[in-house]
Amino acid sequence: MICRLLNTLLCTIAVLASGCSQKIQETVKEDFISLTSTQATIDHTAQSIEITVSSSESWTMETFDYDWVRVSAANGESGENVRFETAANYTGSAREAVFTFTAGTAEAAYSITQTSGDYQKLTGTVIGSKYSVDYNNGNAQSTSVNAKNNVFDGKYETFFASYDRSRTWVGLDLGERHIITKVGWSPRKDHQKRVELALFEGANKADFSDALPIHIVKEPGKNNTMEYAEVNCSRGFRYVRYVAPNDARCNLAELEFYGYIGEGDDSRLYQLTNLPTVVINTEGAEEITSKENELSSNVYIISEDGTNLLATSGTGVRGRGNASWDFPKKPYRLKFQSKQSPLGAPASAKKWTLISNYGDKSLMRNVLAFEVSRRVGLSYTPFCHPVDVIINGEYRGSYHLCDQVEAASGRVEAKDGYLIEIDAYAYKESSMFNSNRGIPVTIKHPDEDDITSAQHNFIRNYFNQMEAAAFASNYTDQTSGYRKYLDLDSFLKNFIVGEFAGNTDTYWSVYMYKDDSDGKLYTGPIWDYDLAFENDKRTYPINNLTDYIYAQRGSVASESVRSMVTRIVKNDTAAKQRLREIWAEARSEGGLDDLTDMVDEMEEMLEESQELNFKRWNILDQMVHENYQALGSYSKEVGTVRTYITKRLESLDNLIQK
Repeated sequence: MICRLLNTLLCTIAVLASGCSQKIQETVKEDFISLTSTQATIDHTAQSIEITVSSSESWTMETFDYDWVRVSAANGESGENVRFETAANYTGSAREAVFTFTAGTAEAAYSITQTSGDYQKLTGTVIGSKYSVDYNNGNAQSTSVNAKNNVFDGKYETFFASYDRSRTWVGLDLGERHIITKVGWSPRKDHQKRVELALFEGANKADFSDALPIHIVKEPGKNNTMEYAEVNCSRGFRYVRYVAPNDARCNLAELEFYGYIGEGDDSRLYQLTNLPTVVINTEGAEEITSKENELSSNVYIISEDGTNLLATSGTGVRGRGNASWDFPKKPYRLKFQSKQSPLGAPASAKKWTLISNYGDKSLMRNVLAFEVSRRVGLSYTPFCHPVDVIINGEYRGSYHLCDQVEAASGRVEAKDGYLIEIDAYAYKESSMFNSNRGIPVTIKHPDEDDITSAQHNFIRNYFNQMEAAAFASNYTDQTSGYRKYLDLDSFLKNFIVGEFAGNTDTYWSVYMYKDDSDGKLYTGPIWDYDLAFENDKRTYPINNLTDYIYAQRGSVASESVRSMVTRIVKNDTAAKQRLREIWAEARSEGGLDDLTDMVDEMEEMLEESQELNFKRWNILDQMVHENYQALGSYSKEVGTVRTYITKRLESLDNLIQK
């Protein structure tokens, strides 16, 4: 002991003698992380679980691709919560998800185990289209031969063939609400294609006016084979049905529903694809056949992977459009009873449009044109978002949900002024006039029911003054020429959008607005660009033209319009210089040169939806509307858009710099 003490003393003296210091005691900081819970076991229903993370420093979580669990955050600070949301209606064997949290060198794991539910094959009262067809009796109408009860008899050789070719269905009244977990189907033998695009729906009203989709069949069926699909919809339904695709006559051999009794909730609904789903159920399931008469409808918009629902009743739905209304795939207008902002749209409004894009096989041309409008700097660009549309249980295709062009807050800011349209179809409208030089103009706002004679005369006279100034000998004068009445920048920006996007009809239809009685006429917004981006036989090939589209091949509402555009963009030296400046800004600062990146993004976004759309509308190998080619594939159609944009940047640059 004495020796050890002596050695310690000698060492201490040595250290002090050398001038060194040493910490006698040192506190070591240790990393740590802890969770308020480390595991959870849940049943087959949708669950929301929250835990709190405590840690010595910022933490991160290693996530894996679990399609049945969504996590609120993958990193955070000590004391923050993490929420896990699980899918409903699980029918497989027990499954586990593990998440690892890390703070420095410390780790902690959290696991979730989900067990399956005890689901039964459901029975109930058979419901559906009343009449079947008797093929052995001259295709006579029947209620006993090839009838709807056959789909529940367990026999592949019997089937239901409806008397009507379209808008037919078969299903069950379950007596009370059930959570549907699985559906099964088998086509009539040798009619495998007849189940493709069939839609399964659930409802709680016997007329299915509140129906929502629970599954769509995306592929043809198989002979003498039941095919099944898990259903991930948390709402409970009393009535369930299979709605046959268009022109399929049902032709269904077997049908099955599985689930359990439950009210359910709306925490998770079904979307047809990654795009939002718009469901329209008209009163009495009446077909929409008029552009004038609205049908009262229940309209539902399901978005955000089925977690967001906009539900409306009494929504007016009618047709819309000019040439597009004559296409097989129809466009529509919605009028909600109260103002709505669907899908996060900037405007809160009652009126919205569903654009059909029948002749645009890229399904993105309007979206791209609106983006060009934004990048060029027009003051207002209509909202537009791709969606899938169902009407009365039938899949109708990939559409765009867009603003209605109107004078309103968040749209055309001219509620106290005027919205007009240079319009080749103005002769069809009741509130319109022809200018002194024969330009047809529709007055959009004030509405035809509200406009007074004084207002009508004012905007007509103002337009004529602008027109006269544009054709006067001193029209380029900065104070007394056309600039006194017409905002030059918006006119030139609208021109650039039309010419860059390659719109044949830029001056067939031109919106203009006047924000108050003392303001100028502004040009915009742009609209109707489904024939743009090299999709029109009348102007193809655009990049080979030696002049602007409007001047060489474009459609115009009046030759006076073409002449007026020429005087401004070609003959007015100052306007030409301003055009060059706006074009240069749009390329360098607006990002037009990067527009093909958006084409790539849109192609990926639309992949699922386009597959369904072109099964419903089999036109990829057909020339429709004003198409000059039919390439046979979606990717090739998108390729045309991508190639056109790259070449148009150069060709339009050459024209503007002349």
